[in-house]
Amino acid sequence: MAWTGRQWPDSEAEAVAEQERLRGLVDLDSAGPEPGAAGRVAGVDVAYDAKTDRVAAAAVVLDLETLDVVEQATAVGRTSFPYVPGLLAFRELPPVLEALERLGAVPDLVVCDGYGIAHPRRLGLASHLGVLTGIPSFGVAKTPFSFSYEQPPAPRGAWTPLVDDGEVVGRALRTREGVKPVFVSVGHAIGLEHACGHTLRLTPRHRLPETTRHADGLCRRSLAAALAAASATAG
Repeated sequence: MAWTGRQWPDSEAEAVAEQERLRGLVDLDSAGPEPGAAGRVAGVDVAYDAKTDRVAAAAVVLDLETLDVVEQATAVGRTSFPYVPGLLAFRELPPVLEALERLGAVPDLVVCDGYGIAHPRRLGLASHLGVLTGIPSFGVAKTPFSFSYEQPPAPRGAWTPLVDDGEVVGRALRTREGVKPVFVSVGHAIGLEHACGHTLRLTPRHRLPETTRHADGLCRRSLAAALAAASATAG
C-alpha cells in the first residue's frame, strides 16, 4: 500500500479540475463483493478540532461475517485544505489514506461516512477514495444533502431512489423499521444493489453501519488524545 505522499491541489480551481479528471476513472460496472461473502470491510471517518485545525482519521476493519473488529489504525495531523462544499475529500482523504496505509492488509471493501457518486461532479469521498486505492467503496450518509427523494416505506430494507437533476445517484434506505433512512451511494467498483445489501448486513442493531460507528468513536478518541497531549506539552 502506497497511497500517501501524493501532491494535493492547492486551490479550489485545481481541486475541481482534479475531480473532473478522476470522475472518468470511477468503475460503475463492477458488482463488487457479494453481501454475506467472507472478507474484511473497513469503515473510515474523520474528526476535526476547529480551534487548532487538527484532524484525526480512523480506519476500523471488521470481519464481514461476524462484524467483529479485527484491526484498526489512526492518523493525526492538521487540515491542509479549506472547507469548500463539494470538495470535502481534499480535507479528509490525506489522513484517511494515511490511516488505511497503516493497516496490515488491504480490506476487501471500504464504507465511508459520506457520499460516492451522489455529488455535484459525481466524485464524492467514497468515489475519490476508491479510484485512488482501487478498493471497492461506497458511501452511507446521514443526510440527503441537496438531493431529492421520497420517504421509503416503514419496514427495514425498504428504499426509494435518491435523485439529483433527474439522475438516480443512490438510495434512501431504511435500516431500522420506522427510523429515518440513511443515504447509500456507490463509490467505486461496486453496484448499488450490493452496496445496499452490505449496508443492511452492517446495521443489525442500529441505524448507522457498525463500520461507521466504530470509526467515528475511534477518530474522536484519537483527536481527544492528540489535543490533550498538545495541551500538556504547551503547559
